[in-house]
Amino acid sequence: MKDLVSVEQYKMAFQSVISALLFLGACPVSAQIESAHWNQFRGPNGAGIAAEFKPPLKIVADQAEWKTPVPQGKSSPVLWTDRVFLTGVEGGRLTTLALDAKSGKVLWKRLAPEVPLERVHRANSVAASTPCADEDHVCVYFGSYGLLCYDHEGLEQWAKPIPTPESMYGVATSPILHGQLLILILDDDANMEDSRLSRSRVIALDKATGEVVWETPRPYNRGAWSSPMIWKHESRTDLVVPGNGRVYGYEPAAGAELWHVSGFSREPIAVPVAGNGQLYVSVSMQGGRGDVELDPEPFWTAMLAFDRNGDGLIGRDEITKDFTSPFRPELLPGHPGFGMPLPADPDKRRKRQNDIFNRRDRNKDGFWTKQEFVADMKVGRGQPNLAAIRPGGRGDITETHVTWNLRRGIPEIPSPVFYAGRLYLVRSGGILSCVHADSGQVIYRQRLGASGQYSASPIVANDHVYLFSNRGVLTVVKCGDEFTVTHQADLDASIAATPALDRDSLYLRTDDALMAFR
Repeated sequence: MKDLVSVEQYKMAFQSVISALLFLGACPVSAQIESAHWNQFRGPNGAGIAAEFKPPLKIVADQAEWKTPVPQGKSSPVLWTDRVFLTGVEGGRLTTLALDAKSGKVLWKRLAPEVPLERVHRANSVAASTPCADEDHVCVYFGSYGLLCYDHEGLEQWAKPIPTPESMYGVATSPILHGQLLILILDDDANMEDSRLSRSRVIALDKATGEVVWETPRPYNRGAWSSPMIWKHESRTDLVVPGNGRVYGYEPAAGAELWHVSGFSREPIAVPVAGNGQLYVSVSMQGGRGDVELDPEPFWTAMLAFDRNGDGLIGRDEITKDFTSPFRPELLPGHPGFGMPLPADPDKRRKRQNDIFNRRDRNKDGFWTKQEFVADMKVGRGQPNLAAIRPGGRGDITETHVTWNLRRGIPEIPSPVFYAGRLYLVRSGGILSCVHADSGQVIYRQRLGASGQYSASPIVANDHVYLFSNRGVLTVVKCGDEFTVTHQADLDASIAATPALDRDSLYLRTDDALMAFR
């Protein structure tokens, strides 16, 4: 009898283990995210969440655990166990680095084959794409070269040169790993509508060999700067790829297009996120605007930087080297993202500036008034859009599967983050929006007290949202319906990359260093 009881207890224990394993297998990615490695841009599946990680809430610039000089670049760091991987450019050569996460020591550095470097916008970098890693591989993409794969000791496993896509600002998309596949977007401004001649495409390679498994043309897409993500839902698993005016869903194993949703501008940058059974896709208006209703006041205030005599007018004699039409009034004149790009050639630049001035000088008196400036404000192409999409559709699902749209407070560069039924979005100017994920209702929209541009995407850990401005101001906000700033600090460094996390640390890339805070 004693033996029978033991057998019965064993069976019950075994069934409990099986049930627990089945439960874990059914959990969404967000529920398991704390046990995963921060192994790609914004961590597991690009979600930006490490809910159970406990990095410090108060970060002080001179209290880093370690600080290691690294080559220039805007790619974000990634981690696998005790190693940090990132890319950069040094002496005109593209490079991949591995650092020890505990000490910051550089363990190895590998140069890509020497190639001509692509032309990029001054706010971008030839080392903008973030690596991805698993237990055996570290895969990196450089727009100027193509793909390279190393093992964790820095031994090259394979290399695949890829022609550089044409792009207004330079390549910035990052590869992802999904099962045995390495997936990469290759959208191109030199695209052609005939799919047989399409240069825009999404490709999947065998991560072990670099051999192409499938390749799907994207004939209506031009250069873009977003990265793919995997959307696991009750119907199936979709590969989600933003594009020119649309977001697409593909079948990951073979690359067949499943669905698309229209209604976005042609400049996708943010990575989509999933939660509460929906997909959330965020794209600002072309030129970076986040609100469909334009408030002209900040734009006119930005122009007054050229009003040297303080008369409240902009005179023709006040046209300076940096004078242009502002796109992003939160930036200073002279910043590469401030306004309409101008030719480098001085004569062509002056002609373009005069054309800009003459168009708004309606009465031809040689001055801009505020009324003339405001009357010429353009609505722009496309609309800012944060869209919530239900799963399971096929074909054009714009009218059938979009549950809500939000057209206010949409970031240009930072991706949204979903956590506990809410979406958090930060846009340039230091404006944080908290949005109810089921309804699209804005819970709050608040200024952080840290202005300027935001390129790093928000991340969530410790029940807080971590936000970093390009000027180096960190703001830590408590998650929830109330806007509460837990900590704010000026780190006195330029920050464009999204930080990486492990259980107790935050790894932050500045313009010239990688730092660890514990």
